[in-house]
Amino acid sequence: MFVMTVVATLTLTTSCIEEVDPQTNTVTAAQAAAAPGAYDNFVNAITSSLAGEFTYGGKDNTYPYDFGYPSFFLQRDVMGQDIVPAGDNNWFSTWYEYFTGLGPTTARSQIPWTYYYGWIKSCNTVLSMAGAEPNDKQKTGAGIAHAMRAMFYMDLARMFANTSYGQNPEAETVPIIKETTTAAEATNNPRASYKDMFAFILEDLNAAETLLAGYERTDVYTPDVSVVYGLKARAYLTMEDWANAEKYAKLAQNGYAAMTEDAYTDRATGFNTPNSSWMFGTRYKADSPNVLLNDGDSSWGSQMVIEITDKSGCGYAANYGSPNLIDRHLYETIPATDFRKNCFVDFAIDNLGSKAEKIEALGAYSDVPAAVYNAGHDASSYGAVGGLELKFRANGGIDGNNNQYIGFAVSVPLMRVEEMMLIEAEAAGRQDEARGIALLTAFAKTRDANYQYGSHDEAYGNTTTSKFVNEVWWQRRVELWGEGFATFDIKRLNKGIIRSYAGTNHMETMRFNTTSAPDWMNLCIVQTETNYNTACTNNPVAVRPEGDSPEHPW
Repeated sequence: MFVMTVVATLTLTTSCIEEVDPQTNTVTAAQAAAAPGAYDNFVNAITSSLAGEFTYGGKDNTYPYDFGYPSFFLQRDVMGQDIVPAGDNNWFSTWYEYFTGLGPTTARSQIPWTYYYGWIKSCNTVLSMAGAEPNDKQKTGAGIAHAMRAMFYMDLARMFANTSYGQNPEAETVPIIKETTTAAEATNNPRASYKDMFAFILEDLNAAETLLAGYERTDVYTPDVSVVYGLKARAYLTMEDWANAEKYAKLAQNGYAAMTEDAYTDRATGFNTPNSSWMFGTRYKADSPNVLLNDGDSSWGSQMVIEITDKSGCGYAANYGSPNLIDRHLYETIPATDFRKNCFVDFAIDNLGSKAEKIEALGAYSDVPAAVYNAGHDASSYGAVGGLELKFRANGGIDGNNNQYIGFAVSVPLMRVEEMMLIEAEAAGRQDEARGIALLTAFAKTRDANYQYGSHDEAYGNTTTSKFVNEVWWQRRVELWGEGFATFDIKRLNKGIIRSYAGTNHMETMRFNTTSAPDWMNLCIVQTETNYNTACTNNPVAVRPEGDSPEHPW
C-alpha cells in the first residue's frame, strides 16, 4: 500500500503564520483511483496547478506572491542583479534585500516546500495509480508525471544546494520522496547528493521519453517529448555533461522557431501568448482564483504588467508602487541595434523636462504611455521611468489595459526554444570553442544584425569563466530576463553579483557586490522538515552584508 508522507505542523516563529507541510494526509492508490475520472483529474492537476490558485496561503490569505510557478521566477531573479524590485511596496523585497525572512523558522522558507513538494505529491499519486506498467490509457499521464517530477526536483536541487554540480557533485540537495516512499522512511530521509539527485532526475526523464513517445498535445500547457528533451538539456548543462547537453538541446528545437522582433515586442501579445518559440507554458485564465480574487493582485500580471490604466487602478507593478526594473548596467550594455532593448524604457527619458514630454516619449513603447508614466512616477516612490520593463504585456490589448481581469489572464513561458539554442551554443563551445562561437553568433544575429562576438565580454565581478562563457551568459541574461534563470546561472558559473556602481538604479542599502555566488542563493530548508525528518540537514542562514558595497568600476 502506498502512503504519502505525514509531517507535523509548526507555528513559524517569525511570521505568526501556522504552516503545514504539503505532504500531510494519506492516500492510497486504490482510494485515489476509485473516483470516476480520477486518474485524468490527477494528471491534469499537475500542470493546471502551476498557475497557483493560492497553494501556499489559501484563498483566505491572498498573498501577492502566492501565484504558483512563475512566482519563483521573481523570488530567484531578484536575489541577483538583473531585476530591481523598485518602490516601497514590493512584495519580493524579502528575496532582494535578504533580511532574516528567509531563515528556516520563517514563513517565506515554507513557500518552496509547500509548492514543490505539493506538486511532487501530485506526480507521485499519478505514478502510484499507474503502477510500474501503465496501460495504454495511463501512459501519457505517467509520462507527464515523470517529466514534471524531474522538473520540480531539478529546481529544488539548484535552489537548495550550496554550490554548483560542477564544483561539488556530492553537495547535498533535498530529500527525495518517491511514489513508494513510506511515512516511516520519510522520517529518516537524508538530502540526496547532486550526483544521486540527477541520476534520479534522468531516470524520470528517460521514463517520460518512453511513455510520451507518439503523444501529440493540443497546446503548450502539458509537456511532450520536446519538453523532455529540453529538461534533459537543462540537466546535462547543470551536470556539465557538454556532449549530452548539446545533443538534447538540439533535439528539443525540432519544430520550433525563435521569436522575431515583431513577436518579441508586440504590444498586444508580447510574452503573454504562446507562439512558435514556446515549448512549455502555464496560463492564468479569466476564472482563475488568482485573477478573480484580491482584484487580481495575487498574480503574475499584477507583478509584471505595468500597462494597467487608472480605469482599473489595480496591479502592484502598475498602480501600487512596485514595478520591476532592468539593472541599469545590463541595459546600457545592450546595443541600440538589439531589438530586445525595446522591452525596457530608456533611462534618457527621465532627463526630459516635463511630464507631457515624458509621456509623449513613452508612446514609443506603449499604447497607454500615461499608465507607464504612472507606474514609475505617480504610483511609485521610484520616481522615474528609466528601466521599467515592457517585456510582459497585458492580455487583450487595450481592453486588458483598462481591465485587470482581462489583462492579467496571461500565459507565461516556462521553456522557450531560445533557451535551447543558447544551451546548444554553450555546450558546443565547451567542447570546441570555435563551433560554439559560430552557434552563438548565429543566434545573436537574430536579435542584433550588427552583433560582433566578444562585444559584451566583462568579468562581472570575477574571471571564473572564459570570454566565450561570459558572452553566452550575457545573452542568457538579456534573452531570458525575468524568466527564472538568473540565480541558477549565477550559481552554476559561480558568478558574483554587482549592484553597487556609478549610476546604479539598485535601491540604497541593497547595493551588494560579491565576488562569487552569494550564500543567500542557497535556500534554507523549512524547520518543519528538519524537525520531522531527523536525517535532514540544513543550510546555514546567510549573513546579510552590512551596508552598500564600494562602487564597482566597470
